[in-house]
Amino acid sequence: MNFTKFSYISCLLLILTLGIGQLWAQTPNQTITVSGKVVDDKNAPIAGVSILIQEKKSGNLTAADGTFSFEASTNDQIIFQMPGYLIVSKSASEVSKVTITLTPALIEADNNDDVFIPFGVRKKRQVSATISTVNVSELPQLPLSTLNNTLSGRLAGLYIQQTGTRPGTDDASFLVRGRSSYNNGQAPLVLVDGVERDFVDMDLLEIESISVLKDAASLAWYGMSGSNGVIYVRTKRGSATSTRVTFDAQGGLQTPVNITRPLDSYSYATLYNEAQANSGIAPLYSASVLQAYRDNSNPQLYPNNNLVKEFMKNASPVQRYVGTVSGGNAFARYFTMFSFYDQSGLYKGASNPSYDANTNFQRINFRTNLDIHVNKTLDVSLDVGGRSASIRYPRDGNGNFLSTIFGTPSNAFPILNADGSYGGTSLFRSNPKAMLESRGNITDLTRTLLANVSAKQQLNFITKGLSLNAFYSYDVTSLYTSGFTQNYEVYEYNPTTASYARFGTKAILDYAASDFNGNVRRNEFWGGLDYDRTFGNHAFNVSSRVMRGVVATPGSLLDRREQWSNRISYGFKQRYFVDLIGTLAASETFMPGKRSGFFPAVSAGWIASDESFLKNAKFLDYLKVRASYGLVGNDAISTSRRFMFNTYYNRGGTGYLFGTGYTASVNTTEAELANPDLTWERAKKADVGVDFKLFKQMISVSADYFHENRTKLLTNSLLPAIIGQSSGQVNDGEAEYKGFETSLNFNKKLGDFNLNVYGNYTHVKSNIIRLNQEPGLPAYQREIGFPISGVVNGSDFNRRFLISQGLFQNQAEIDAAPVQRFSGTVKPGDIRYKDINGDGVIDNFDFVQMDYSNVPTDYYGFGASVSYKGFDLSVLFQGTHGRSIQISSLVNQGSSNTGYINQFSVDRWTPETAATAKYPRLALADRGNNTQVSDYWIRSGDYLRLKHAEIGYTLNSSFVKKIKLQSIRFYVSGFNLLTFDKLGDLPIDPEIPESGYINSYPYLRSYALGLNVKF
Repeated sequence: MNFTKFSYISCLLLILTLGIGQLWAQTPNQTITVSGKVVDDKNAPIAGVSILIQEKKSGNLTAADGTFSFEASTNDQIIFQMPGYLIVSKSASEVSKVTITLTPALIEADNNDDVFIPFGVRKKRQVSATISTVNVSELPQLPLSTLNNTLSGRLAGLYIQQTGTRPGTDDASFLVRGRSSYNNGQAPLVLVDGVERDFVDMDLLEIESISVLKDAASLAWYGMSGSNGVIYVRTKRGSATSTRVTFDAQGGLQTPVNITRPLDSYSYATLYNEAQANSGIAPLYSASVLQAYRDNSNPQLYPNNNLVKEFMKNASPVQRYVGTVSGGNAFARYFTMFSFYDQSGLYKGASNPSYDANTNFQRINFRTNLDIHVNKTLDVSLDVGGRSASIRYPRDGNGNFLSTIFGTPSNAFPILNADGSYGGTSLFRSNPKAMLESRGNITDLTRTLLANVSAKQQLNFITKGLSLNAFYSYDVTSLYTSGFTQNYEVYEYNPTTASYARFGTKAILDYAASDFNGNVRRNEFWGGLDYDRTFGNHAFNVSSRVMRGVVATPGSLLDRREQWSNRISYGFKQRYFVDLIGTLAASETFMPGKRSGFFPAVSAGWIASDESFLKNAKFLDYLKVRASYGLVGNDAISTSRRFMFNTYYNRGGTGYLFGTGYTASVNTTEAELANPDLTWERAKKADVGVDFKLFKQMISVSADYFHENRTKLLTNSLLPAIIGQSSGQVNDGEAEYKGFETSLNFNKKLGDFNLNVYGNYTHVKSNIIRLNQEPGLPAYQREIGFPISGVVNGSDFNRRFLISQGLFQNQAEIDAAPVQRFSGTVKPGDIRYKDINGDGVIDNFDFVQMDYSNVPTDYYGFGASVSYKGFDLSVLFQGTHGRSIQISSLVNQGSSNTGYINQFSVDRWTPETAATAKYPRLALADRGNNTQVSDYWIRSGDYLRLKHAEIGYTLNSSFVKKIKLQSIRFYVSGFNLLTFDKLGDLPIDPEIPESGYINSYPYLRSYALGLNVKF
């Protein structure tokens, strides 16, 4: 493997930070006597409380009167444990002669039930907002280049659609619940430890938990940034009571699920002749040529290539290695992680002595989180993380290479001519072998450093429970591009003259010009006060923070953001809870004087199961009812320019003629009209939910009904076109979504047998309420009342379709049908369309608005895990319903050079196949009728996928302890293993239909062997 200097620096930084943590852990260290008393929340002494000191039981228990006394070191962290009570942890120096109070561990408020909210932590029973959380221990450990797909199907309300598959870019898009805006900028805000950062390139083992914030009460804190939801990632931190060392190793293979199956030369030529005949053109291939293709008698003159088989592997390797160390004591805690990931591509024959053009992705991740207890009133945290990621690919790009091997006809040219030169023609000048061997490569090296420091100073001398808090982050990302460059020639043999024609210009191998670009710096500062205090049955938690954020990109003005966020939480008897949130946020996107907005929210929760009238319900362990309502904003609106409240002018163009010189002068024209009233989207969110546990917490259920109304959406201005320029957009749109979601968990333990079954389901529908459209548009073409998002080329606005009525079978049907004006001549085998307005003509007035959408109305996930003694098995299914995809770009892929012939062409209409044909007739010209946007090309995008399965075995603990280890586990896992859909024999993926076709990398299935060792 090639480690860069950055890698060595990363390792050095890890060693240094770990050394600092250990140094803190070692000083000071004096023996003291620890004594005190343990009482409950009613000040009654508790006997028999066990005391844990630095990873070992001290053997001490509290006496009958709750007292204790023993010797310990000042570095030690003391843990007080008692079944049915919350754990209390304090440093030895703070415990001495101090009374410790244990609080009863109420259901949904146990020792492992923390919910992380913006700059705060609550027990789940105290949270009245809607937040779903998954711990990383519940997610599959998979050798994937990005983390987003590991969340598929795991959290109610979170929809994940995979959008990329090639090494290093198996990306996915996120939606929280749904879309209530038809503009761009609908992705949720992603936060890592409270800072806006992308998490997809993090290693899974540096993360503790991932939460999704979904309602106004959890989102109003972020003002203009929170309307699309928040994905909150919390990284791991060290433990003051135990030292943990882990090592994980994974190795596996990734295989394409669906991939183009190119036609052989005989089939291609035969279909090409048919397309020519259908277009009134004489056949290109004679009977003798067709026979030569069939018997492969002269591969130089009549080649029969399978470029996919020749240049794509059946599998590629992937590997991942991760090591973590965590621990500490009463004065310092640390967590350190280092990982290496390597994913190879599927291209075959891409290596030569000078360079490798196969796709490859390598990434090194590191992280060290330090928590330092400076003194009794001051705590400081320092987090440093980063990564170095390298992506290599052919110089012609993955898309160009894939379009060449997927789209070049099998008979286009011999890959190598008889004299060893690269084959090619005047029409097909891209030779895939040359693209890999003689074109060079590109390597993009991305380096990211993430750092933040925080401090909490208690101000008990002013009033008990008051603290001053400060948080600062420094993130920087840089992109360095390098590689090799060269060029090649292709030669076409002319049998008549026995000579070669040359195309292209050869260039020798050279280093490509290096480039530093994509450098981005991001800083955030949060500062303010917290107040946490309990007065008898009354609990108050108050937070106030001022934020200033800056993003610096070379060549651009600074992007700045400011806000003042406030939260007041009140609890009464640990049974009734109310939260008030108010944020004053400003964005420089808008006109000075109109940049600030106030975003309030309120939520309430009631633990109904604590009421006397439910105490005798033995089946009911816990019941909480909650609700929230509030306003959140979105300033990430779509505009053609920044600061659209200003007037801009464009210089240049064709110019104007003045005088007699006939020379055009450079002209200046006014750009899109300025809009000084431009403002942010406003989302009013309402949520009502219930959480309950049944039968001694064997069954847990959470359910929510939600509704969002979003106003001030950008929509086209209705100014008349007579003004002579673009009139821009105005905030005059409105849309909404509403739906419900639920999640369920079932746990059962019988001796050594453990069973866990879980699932979640979300139903959501969007609706456009107001949208400025062209005056006079027929009602059946208006988008109002229809869902947001489309299916044609990813467009959000192309939802108008012609209604197809099958294929014309004969000329008599054509003569009796309305005139179709999308091509010069309509023939049998062409698509027949419905005359919507009844004028006897099929034209633009016959397009109809439809419900087809790329965003599903329903998405869900369910799975189970089973363990028995050392064996364990887990599976996860994920699926969608109410989603549509289009296949026109697949069936009609190609160009006039290839005759639009591909593997789907064998199912075209002919007089002989009229009863079974799936697609229209073939044609080289006059194809407009069959390529119109119509429901003929729409298919169901619904699917159910076995997303992940894993089987493992943990070695016997007694054997492991003999070799001085804590545990050893071996496992086999798989990802994207099996898919059930409604596509029949159509060989495409319902999630990414074009993967493996046209110019897209194939959808991948992964298999891996893994080893986990804990020291």
